[in-house]
Amino acid sequence: MKRLTLVLIALLSLQVFQARALAEGKSQNATPLRTKFKKDELSARLESLIPRLMADGDVPGLSIAVVRDSELFWHRAFGVKNAETKEPVIDNTIFEAASLTKPVFAYAVLKLVERGKLDLDTPLSKYLPQPYIENDERLSLITTRRVLSHTTGFPNWRPAGQPLKIHFTPGDRFSYSGEGFVYLQKVVEHLTNQPLDQYMKAAVFEPLGMADSSLVWIDRYEVMKATSHNTGGAPTARRKPPKANAAASLQTTAQDYARFVIAINKGAGLKGATVREMLRPQIWVNEGCRNCLNPRSAQLSTTVAWGLGWGLQQTEDGTSFWHWGDNNGDVHCYVVGFPAQKLGVVIFTNSGNGHSIIPEIISEAIGGKQPSIAWINYESYKSPARLFFKDILVRGMVAIAEFKLQRRSLPQAQVNRLGYWLLGRKRIDEAIEVLKINVEDYPDSSNAYDSLGEAYEMKGDKEQAIKNYKKSVELDPNNTNGIQKLKRLQEL
Repeated sequence: MKRLTLVLIALLSLQVFQARALAEGKSQNATPLRTKFKKDELSARLESLIPRLMADGDVPGLSIAVVRDSELFWHRAFGVKNAETKEPVIDNTIFEAASLTKPVFAYAVLKLVERGKLDLDTPLSKYLPQPYIENDERLSLITTRRVLSHTTGFPNWRPAGQPLKIHFTPGDRFSYSGEGFVYLQKVVEHLTNQPLDQYMKAAVFEPLGMADSSLVWIDRYEVMKATSHNTGGAPTARRKPPKANAAASLQTTAQDYARFVIAINKGAGLKGATVREMLRPQIWVNEGCRNCLNPRSAQLSTTVAWGLGWGLQQTEDGTSFWHWGDNNGDVHCYVVGFPAQKLGVVIFTNSGNGHSIIPEIISEAIGGKQPSIAWINYESYKSPARLFFKDILVRGMVAIAEFKLQRRSLPQAQVNRLGYWLLGRKRIDEAIEVLKINVEDYPDSSNAYDSLGEAYEMKGDKEQAIKNYKKSVELDPNNTNGIQKLKRLQEL
């Protein structure tokens, strides 16, 4: 009787949660861009909204800074650095900027362009004594402009243990690539004759007053940095970059990054013509396609483009610059700025769930249309899969059995993510039952069997892990992960 009462309470709570989510979803139409808000009104709205969103979205810690009239207008820290230690996030807490590193690097590169040390349209191969990759004449088509606008033809990152390749003629289309930024980093280090972190400190961080920012680990970060958390809410290993990475290694605070946004809004540190080129569309992105080595659609966006280091949005409010960050699925962050209105917002989180709540924070903080949010396409904290996940956390196998009984349907990718969320929470038995749904619904999917094999492996069920990895490799003989896992398990 007591168990039945608990189940009924859980069901009622879920229904209330779903009803609220539906009501909120209907109210999420774009609000007008807010340019005249008062600080106390903004503070009251966000200090009410953000803690609730963090709780609903399982985001342990967050830091936000709002720019208005090209000044640091308002900032706050919320939550905890680490879900286990409960140490609070404070104003100078260090977060990983992830790919928000790229616009800062682009700014530093454009300083070299203005000094005549680097040309936007000269092949990068002209600057290095040895070819960056061998036996591909298309390397001569890769320029600074094509790196900063993600049109190099490189993948985002090369497959582990494999050589870097050019996948299409540079300049043909957009395809997001961290590898391109690393290539340009080699050129910058060669031209400046110093490690990138030293050049960035002198060219960007010190002039802009970004005193807590660095591309490499600093000892004082030991007590300042927030711990990352996976989508299941578990803390992950702390990353301490020993070397700079132009694509992803920036360690910073929301306030420091807001100072960089202010510099872009003001056009500080660069000539007017350079800033205009930085914020001019160089290439329009493919709809629904970030890594477009093999684009699913040739349709180009009419609202989202790429400039030099920045993503760009075109709306009735004019051009705004933006970028998102995601390091290993356990750090999410976002920045957007409106030069004409001298407005912007920076949001850092220490969670792989950060992007599930960031759109609503932006809407409340500054408003305006954000077509980039739809383009990067992260799952909302109130999506059916997230609601199902929360239901499983409360009711366990009962929720899964009910889902199967009602034959409710979710896309394969969402069910797969749900399984990994549960694995992240060490709810391995529930994860196995969820991943079985994909095997049943998609019996020809190699990925479905691969994921189920991984769940059995985590449980320590060697026999079932081998069985599912074998099926995965049978369906896709090129599944290198499955092949490697099978070899290791069979050797044990």
